[in-house]
Amino acid sequence: MSAFDTNPFADPVDVNPFQDPSVTQLTNAPQGGLAEFNPFSETNAATTVPVTHLPGPSQPAVLQPSVEPTQPTPQLLLRQASKFLPTRFLAVSELSERQMLLGGDSVLRDSYMRNLPKAVASAAQASLLRQQEELDRKAAELERKERELQNTVANLHVRENNWPPLPLWCPVKPCFYQDFSTEIPADYQRICKMLYYLWMLHSVTLFLNLLACLAWFLVDSSKGVDFGLSILWFVIFTPCAFLCWYRPIYKAFRSDNSFSFFVFFFVFFCQIGIYVIQLIGIPNLGDSGWIAALSTLKQDLAVSIIMMVAAGFFTLCTVLSLFLLKRVHSLYRRTGASFQQAQEEFSQGIFSNRTFRSAASSAAQGAFQGN
Repeated sequence: MSAFDTNPFADPVDVNPFQDPSVTQLTNAPQGGLAEFNPFSETNAATTVPVTHLPGPSQPAVLQPSVEPTQPTPQLLLRQASKFLPTRFLAVSELSERQMLLGGDSVLRDSYMRNLPKAVASAAQASLLRQQEELDRKAAELERKERELQNTVANLHVRENNWPPLPLWCPVKPCFYQDFSTEIPADYQRICKMLYYLWMLHSVTLFLNLLACLAWFLVDSSKGVDFGLSILWFVIFTPCAFLCWYRPIYKAFRSDNSFSFFVFFFVFFCQIGIYVIQLIGIPNLGDSGWIAALSTLKQDLAVSIIMMVAAGFFTLCTVLSLFLLKRVHSLYRRTGASFQQAQEEFSQGIFSNRTFRSAASSAAQGAFQGN
């Protein structure tokens, strides 16, 4: 190996870094095993490197045999099936030992496949029965709540009539229910109350007209016709005004009904015309207007003053009626109602009326029998 330690191409003067003691100590260290073998050396051509044997006895390699899974026995299948099937479907357990030994696998498989659809069908049927019972219970609960809600709504809508306010001992009971704060919207309560006060003023004016005509009749016995007509106007116009123009406008404000608005406009316009006739005081019409009051000024001053007061009330009713008519018309235009809508509401109200339907049915049957 000394031949390979020198470099033939190295300069003898230069310092060889591989000649350092620390490097030569490592390179000249004794090598063992395969490190001492030089395949290019002629002296070591026939030399073989001995194989170092591991201590201990040598053993041949042994191939481990594969372990195949054991086939499940009929008893094992029966125990596994008992976990999923009810007890009444395990009649297979009553097989004899001989049957299990001779053909237990096939018998168990056939019995399992035969009883499996029954078990599935029974479980599905039981589930459906539980769901049906749950649905029936919920339906009964909903029906009970619906009845309670209907009873509550019915109790809320059933209200005792409170107008006219009559005493309890009176045999005549109230005919209408009236509550501005409950039934009338807040935007229409003021105008509705003003119309109600106008009706009250209308009734008071007719009563003053009756008293003025009575005084006139006491002064002039030929004015008995006026006194009689004044009684008739008080008896007829007081309830008619309430029913024909006050109740329609009350319903119109309560339910925003276009047909009720049109009824009010028509009747109230006629009422204003009657006020104009009454404040004029044409003789023999039962009105103590301005003409009648001034005509009695020469006969009796006191009677003339009473008639002038009545004529002044008629004038006040006329002015207030014109003012309220304009207010109601402006509110009506804001609601966006129309005459076509009023016609539709009228048609629906007529055809939904039971009395009208029965009368129309009777008329149709009579016409059919007559033909």
